[in-house]
Amino acid sequence: NVRNRARRVKARSVSGRPAGPYRATNHEDGSQQKLVSSLHPGVDTLDKVMEHGAARFPERNCLGTREVLSEEDELQPNGKVFKKVILGEYQWMSYEETYQAAVCFGSGLAALGQRPQCNIAIFCETRAEWMIAAQACFIYNFPLVTLYSTLGGAAIAHGLNETEITHIITSKDLLHSRLKDILLEVPRLQHIIVVDSKPTSWPGFPRGIMVHNMDAVQELGSRPDNMAVARRRPVPSDIAVIMYTSGSTGIPKGVMISHSNIIAGVTGMAERIPDLDETDTYIGYLPLAHVLELSAEMVCISHGCCIGYSSPQTLADQSTKIKKGSKGDTSVLKPTLMAAVPEIMDRIYKNVMTKVEEMSSVQRTLFVLAYNYKMEQITKGYKTPLCDSLVFRKVRSLLGGHMRVLLSGGAPLSAATQRFMNICLCCPVGQGYGLTETCGAGTISEMWDYSTGRVGAPLICSEITLKDWEEGGYYSTDKPHPRGEIVIGGPNVTMGYYKNEVKNREDFFVDSNGQRWFCTGDIGEFHPDGCLKIIDRKKDLVKLQAGEYVSLGKVEAMLKNCPFVDNICAYANSDQSYVIGFVVPNQKQLMALAEQRGLRGSWEEICNNPDMERDVLHIITEAALSAKLERFEIPRKIRLSAEPWTPETGLVTDAFKLKRKELKSHYQEDIERMYGGK
Repeated sequence: NVRNRARRVKARSVSGRPAGPYRATNHEDGSQQKLVSSLHPGVDTLDKVMEHGAARFPERNCLGTREVLSEEDELQPNGKVFKKVILGEYQWMSYEETYQAAVCFGSGLAALGQRPQCNIAIFCETRAEWMIAAQACFIYNFPLVTLYSTLGGAAIAHGLNETEITHIITSKDLLHSRLKDILLEVPRLQHIIVVDSKPTSWPGFPRGIMVHNMDAVQELGSRPDNMAVARRRPVPSDIAVIMYTSGSTGIPKGVMISHSNIIAGVTGMAERIPDLDETDTYIGYLPLAHVLELSAEMVCISHGCCIGYSSPQTLADQSTKIKKGSKGDTSVLKPTLMAAVPEIMDRIYKNVMTKVEEMSSVQRTLFVLAYNYKMEQITKGYKTPLCDSLVFRKVRSLLGGHMRVLLSGGAPLSAATQRFMNICLCCPVGQGYGLTETCGAGTISEMWDYSTGRVGAPLICSEITLKDWEEGGYYSTDKPHPRGEIVIGGPNVTMGYYKNEVKNREDFFVDSNGQRWFCTGDIGEFHPDGCLKIIDRKKDLVKLQAGEYVSLGKVEAMLKNCPFVDNICAYANSDQSYVIGFVVPNQKQLMALAEQRGLRGSWEEICNNPDMERDVLHIITEAALSAKLERFEIPRKIRLSAEPWTPETGLVTDAFKLKRKELKSHYQEDIERMYGGK
């Protein structure tokens, strides 16, 4: 029964002490497991993962890309021009073809002077060529430096210089929009390989820099004399990826990830996806420079699944770049698996809720009835086939109608959104918790665990202990649940930060058995069934004037559930007695409220209107009280921001986490005003 399954103990403390370490328990007999570090016997490096796939599933589809039939500019009512595309069917490369393409590309890079165990960079959007290039680097033992495509110029130059890059793989768009301006700041760079097939000639580049097309490099690599050169295979402890993570503070740090780290993380992840096999189709659209996406796609390749590529702008029929009346990627691909960051899920949730608002009252009543009935049924462990086919089929079709498992990671998912996804998309949402430093692995909730706000039990590749944190007042002896800083250990814990010994000594350590551990800075609590809940973050703690501690992250997580709030940043100065907040309001809700109040004007004028500010503050305060926040935790003043925060604005990271320092300087005048006029 689903209910008993959800109730069973999923992890236990190996030591019997409340601090842990906690390990996953065996499904059959509840015994404690040894940590698992590989999926298939003998497949201990990433080149072997691809080889194994090509040998087992040579003819099966591996990587798919939609053909672009036409592009057009569409004039919006406000005078802006939007690019719209009409896309055709998915064109597929088989496992064998993908493997061969990777071998030729790697051989071509070697012919251009790229050496084993010398870093090579990739700076490119998520697409099939990214994966082919990465596989080529794994096969030829070139450590791959990954950079988010939304990083600013200075951060990109820092990453390329720190890793001493001579060869970089990029796309036509990014070469023009980001790389071109900083080439002179990256003196070692000699070769730029562009993954697009057109144009083939690249005039106007600085002396000493050669620009090649990927096709030409593959061709060069496939020449018999180049193919004959022996390649040096990686060993499990070799570095596979140096992944730059956009720190919420300061310059990005390069995390060194070995072949065995990724394989351990992938093993842990795969074990939580029920019945995963070669009949599954995965839709890839998140940045591959993120550990969540790279691990998820490696999970697919190790199981023979197809990966169809997409982008946040073309994901669904309603997406911004899809021309009205033509099909988005999910409708064509009909995927069974996808990874999503909460930001994307919140977007789907709001889309559907807007549609529900627009229904006739009869339809709306039916929807709400079905929603509440299904919520009741799934908590009891029952299915609701009738509701699913009558009411929720339409919502389910937003993602193609075949979605079987949604994996959420990157940031906490609000309870409302998680429940909504489980109910309306008729597919379980597994919430995961992991960091680049632990190769994306840590915990994933079981698919039939419908309790919200928890991130599940430790994966079979890692174990977790709780470390007391005195300043925050969190101890493993706390009742009812042991609490503390989450420390993750196991074969998935990475080799540390590139050229940053000081930080490595602070954040990583090796125990007496030689196992690596990482101190996450996140605060968690373990529940009796062995599941973890993230409750706080060390860096977000601010002490108010009167000595109360406020966790900004906790306040934000609670208030994000409010329909008026698209995004929120709480802020507090230690010499002040109250919290203030910056809110990106939900346009639809705010405009409706303005209309009720009889206010007219542009979006900016409405956001800047003090009456609107007061109204929204009132609504947020109500939401905060019903979420049981303390009085001192509730923002006393807010500022509405008309502009959304995107990675391009530099106010949030690529995973849409708040950059507190940048937000603070961006809103400095407002902060002074809100605290000044006491």
